[in-house]
Amino acid sequence: MTAGAPQRYPLRLSAGYNKREFDSEPVPKENEEVSILGLAHVQVAITPGGEDAARAFYGGLLGLAEVPKPATLADRGGVWFACGEQQIHCGVEPEVVRTKRHAALLTDELDGLKFRLESAGAPTAVDRQIPGYRRFYVLDPFGNRLEFLEAERTGQQG
Repeated sequence: MTAGAPQRYPLRLSAGYNKREFDSEPVPKENEEVSILGLAHVQVAITPGGEDAARAFYGGLLGLAEVPKPATLADRGGVWFACGEQQIHCGVEPEVVRTKRHAALLTDELDGLKFRLESAGAPTAVDRQIPGYRRFYVLDPFGNRLEFLEAERTGQQG
């Protein structure tokens, strides 16, 4: 590889990949610029039949508004929520495996949110702080790890 040349990553197809799904998509030319414009949604896993628990947690405790799923996806189950300009999709999977992977959600009322979650029995944990933010983690009813952050105000100590 020459200095300054972009890193090339080999395409590895995961199990279940269906090449025909992508055959009709235009392929960018080698030097054509492409842009990632932002993040549209994150998906967390819920177990089959977990939609009501997801609504109670994400809608009830976190106060996120439910977003109707498109009719083309409704048969898969799950539930979607608005989160600022992005969304959180709760997708049905046979089991939820706990990991350190997580979404980080911004709030302007960290202490009140932590109190609300703990009062409802949700397990929270404070971790090392990062510059400019106060934060904590919580597990949703399915074991998904979520991080909540609040920007520090001038003069505020973490």
